[in-house]
Amino acid sequence: MRSLKKHIFLIGLLLVLAAEVVTLIAFAAQSIDNTQDAVAINEAIQSVQNDWNTMETHTNQTDLEYVVLDMEGAVVFKTKEGLSESINAAVIHRDTVLDINVNNVIVGKIILYNDSAQIMQNRKQSAVIILLAAILVQGGICIGYTIYLNRTVIKPFHKLEGFAERVAGGNLDVPLEMDRHNLFGAFTESFDIMRAELKKARIAEAEANASKKELVAKLSHDIKTPVASIKAASEVGAVFTSDEKIKDNYAQIIRKADQINTLVTELFTATLEELQQLPVMPTDIESNELGILLESADYLNRAIIPDIPDCLIYADRLRLQQVFDNIFVNSYKYANTKIDITLRRDDDSLAVEIEDYGGGVETEELPILKEKFKRGSNAKNMDGAGLGLYISEYFMQQMQGQLDIQNGSTGLRVTVRIPLSGLI
Repeated sequence: MRSLKKHIFLIGLLLVLAAEVVTLIAFAAQSIDNTQDAVAINEAIQSVQNDWNTMETHTNQTDLEYVVLDMEGAVVFKTKEGLSESINAAVIHRDTVLDINVNNVIVGKIILYNDSAQIMQNRKQSAVIILLAAILVQGGICIGYTIYLNRTVIKPFHKLEGFAERVAGGNLDVPLEMDRHNLFGAFTESFDIMRAELKKARIAEAEANASKKELVAKLSHDIKTPVASIKAASEVGAVFTSDEKIKDNYAQIIRKADQINTLVTELFTATLEELQQLPVMPTDIESNELGILLESADYLNRAIIPDIPDCLIYADRLRLQQVFDNIFVNSYKYANTKIDITLRRDDDSLAVEIEDYGGGVETEELPILKEKFKRGSNAKNMDGAGLGLYISEYFMQQMQGQLDIQNGSTGLRVTVRIPLSGLI
């Protein structure tokens, strides 16, 4: 199908070009025919000679245009206005001038109009019209082909560019739209397969990290329990002994037990440190760029982007895109409804409220949605690692902003508060 369209465009261009060349050759091959119909000329002269004495009632019996002059150069008859009315004008116009002979006496002149220039002018106009029509058709074909290339090559390429930026930024939730009917169909499908595989690897890694955290929590509990018993026994022993040296030994045991407890606690929280590997570099951004970010995040087109207040915000464009992506992906996954977006400018921030129609979550679950590896009860049997809102919260904090989650009137409402530039 794609090959057929390409061939149609090329064949059309070649046909139009051939028509232009044929027209130019035909026009160049034409020559001006200055000859006139001798029979018609003789007929015109004969009729004038016959009617010479009654020229006021003379009528043209031919298709020729002519003017009749007497010997003084006065116009005796003319077939129409605009013809040469003197010998000099006739010579300049290259008209045919012949004598009027009555009874072997020359009584006047007949000037036969030379229409070869008018014929050539008409041919020029016809050739110009044909060439203009061919150029317009050629231009239309070129415009159509440009639109076709833009739709099948340029736009998919730009989508690939934005997709690569997202993948490089660590966002693997938003799929790449595919159109199997354009030139990039199989290419984009390969890229999206790569994204899906990377996402699986990330989920597996997150699950491994979650398992590691559970293991660390279990080991922490198992270690802290006997350490607490050792510490309690040491404290009791220190109370009941009167030997100072033994009391010092008990005190040393208590200090070491506290040290072990501290180390275990630090081990428990060490899994949070990898988050610092995601750099956030906010800069000044025009607020109208939010429309592009929101449209990009809403890849299922379930929201209407409202008017955006004109202001300057302070944010990392890539990380802010990830925040919106995570919010929309969660809404698609857990609510699967349309989405309302509201924007308002506060004193020190631009608030973007995103609310679905999924009914929200249990009130007691709201505080845990932004915690690492934590998900609501509505997330059962759905893939995910419980990291999206946790990472989004981290990004907004690094941009001096805020991420609020609450139950709205129709569903879960996530408010992204982006600080205004100059107020940081």
